[in-house]
Amino acid sequence: MSLPVRKILLTPVLFLLIARARAQPLFTVDGSGISRDEFLKAYNKNNNGSKPSDKAYRDYLELYIRYKLKVRAAYEAQLDTLAGQRTELQNFRMQVAENYLKDETSLDRLVKEAFIRGQKDVHIAHIYFALPKNASVLDTARAYEKAMLAYGELRRGKKFGEVAKTYSEDPSAKGNGGDLGYITVFTLPYVLENLAYSTPAGQYSKPFRSKGGYHIFKNEGERKALGRIKIAQILVAFPPGATDAVKAATRHRADSIYALLQKGVDFATLAKTNSGDNLSYQLGGELPEFGVGRYDSTFEATAFALDREGAISRPFVSDFGYHILKLVSKKPFPKQYDEEADASLKQQVLNDPRIEVSRRALYARIYQQTEMQRASLPETDLSAFTDSAMRNMGFSSYGSLNFNTVLISFARRSYSIKDWLDYVRTVRGPRTAGLQGNKDLYERWVERVAMDYYRSHLEDYNKDFAFQLTEFKEGNLLFEIMQRKIWDKASTDSAGLHNYYESHKNKYWWESSADALLFTCANKTMAEDLKTKLQTHGVHNWRQWADSAGVSVQADSGRYELTQIPGVAGGGPVSPGGFTSFVTNNADNTVGFAYVLNAYPQRSPRNYRDARGFVINDYQSWLEDQWVEALKKKYPVKIDEQVVKTLPLQPSR
Repeated sequence: MSLPVRKILLTPVLFLLIARARAQPLFTVDGSGISRDEFLKAYNKNNNGSKPSDKAYRDYLELYIRYKLKVRAAYEAQLDTLAGQRTELQNFRMQVAENYLKDETSLDRLVKEAFIRGQKDVHIAHIYFALPKNASVLDTARAYEKAMLAYGELRRGKKFGEVAKTYSEDPSAKGNGGDLGYITVFTLPYVLENLAYSTPAGQYSKPFRSKGGYHIFKNEGERKALGRIKIAQILVAFPPGATDAVKAATRHRADSIYALLQKGVDFATLAKTNSGDNLSYQLGGELPEFGVGRYDSTFEATAFALDREGAISRPFVSDFGYHILKLVSKKPFPKQYDEEADASLKQQVLNDPRIEVSRRALYARIYQQTEMQRASLPETDLSAFTDSAMRNMGFSSYGSLNFNTVLISFARRSYSIKDWLDYVRTVRGPRTAGLQGNKDLYERWVERVAMDYYRSHLEDYNKDFAFQLTEFKEGNLLFEIMQRKIWDKASTDSAGLHNYYESHKNKYWWESSADALLFTCANKTMAEDLKTKLQTHGVHNWRQWADSAGVSVQADSGRYELTQIPGVAGGGPVSPGGFTSFVTNNADNTVGFAYVLNAYPQRSPRNYRDARGFVINDYQSWLEDQWVEALKKKYPVKIDEQVVKTLPLQPSR
């Protein structure tokens, strides 16, 4: 029984150790700490997929310490103040910041909601009570009273269609009893979509207020979503107010066109010559893809009833004339919430007014995270002061307000009435009224300054952004200081390079090799053509023949180890004065071959000229090692072994 007890007791101890480790630095460079989490983030990003182990962590820790030492030296050299460094960092910041200026939680919720709603279509009937623009309190009260009268009729059992015909201010209700037909996600404004999908089947809603008025919805029924459809149409149009005789003649013409279609005449051809739809006839009658709720219910019912691609409907009438439809394609709404569905729906959400919900959530989060403070002052005073300033009435103050009065404040910046007035002049011109009747303008200004402040200090509020920004900045600093300290020196220090070569001659050898001409051609035909020219005219003009082919042929000459020469299988023996076989690169289908001038089958030492490229690389590494050792003495490194022991041995998820 002791073993389970011991196991239970160890668990909180382990958690305590990890919590402590997160609070303590994994290592310090000259007293500056690098956290366990920062190290793990860098390790996981650069790990090639191998399983974490103590050795893997130790190896990467050495590399990471070297990296941090070099960056420390770059900061001390004030390379971060260089104009080029600052410009690159600012450009990167602007590019990346926008990815973090979304409220992902609310956006994800909207996308998943759209997926769930998109599984079904809802048959909606509607009673509408309009409100005028800039409705007064009296206007609102009157509309609400009418809505409640209609609602009372429904509660007393009167049929919805009859109530719609009596009360609804939607002109079409007189004829259709308020029946809107089927709708689906993204069909209605978001607030009305919410009302439609929250009203149970067979029931009606209470009066609901939108910007345009009051609404009562009835859910007449639901069905499995039909998805989206693409059709082509031929519209045989008649003019508004057409007589019965004109309509009959139009119907006869539509029947004649339908008869031609039944005999196999091309639909697109007939649409171009007969359709009265000016938007689609030039495209063979094809309409943009659409879902339910986009067109007249009869039109949609006919379109969605077509059961196979290429199926053609009989002529049917609408207010515009007689339509003949052809099914081009059907696209069902996604049944599985996978990456493809998420990406498609997210794009639709971002382009839909409902994104305002996510935007409001973002601003609420920004206000909270930045601890934004609003000044407490009378709205009427600010309105009057704004009016006077916009009309150049000469007020420098009003009540307790003046141009320097702070309206919005954050930890590192405040915004005054002067900032507010500058904004008003920008968006509304020099002579405009203040807040009277336009409080939205002030709220937009508050949102703007909050967003500007948040964007400018994003690294203070988002750890992922801060990590990405620091990573980019330090990567640039590393490149700059390596260029100055190592790479430039290694490539230009002739004496140092030669001395390094003399001290390490035994490292630089030619394995079996050959002097050769190497050719890479765009395809086999070109390779055969070039080889024929070289055989016919001699290889002494190889550069001329290669250049004449332009970018389709690349050529070079030099001494190469046999493994570098195309067509020399396994580095085997080669004969001077001959061509190697063609070798195709499967990645791009280019074809390579070579002409061997001289062969050196025995291993032999490289002279300084032949070894120089290798010497530069090795000299760079040697210089870097010497420099890092000096940096370790200058900036002492201390590793906390207790924190190292808490690094997870399972991949982070």
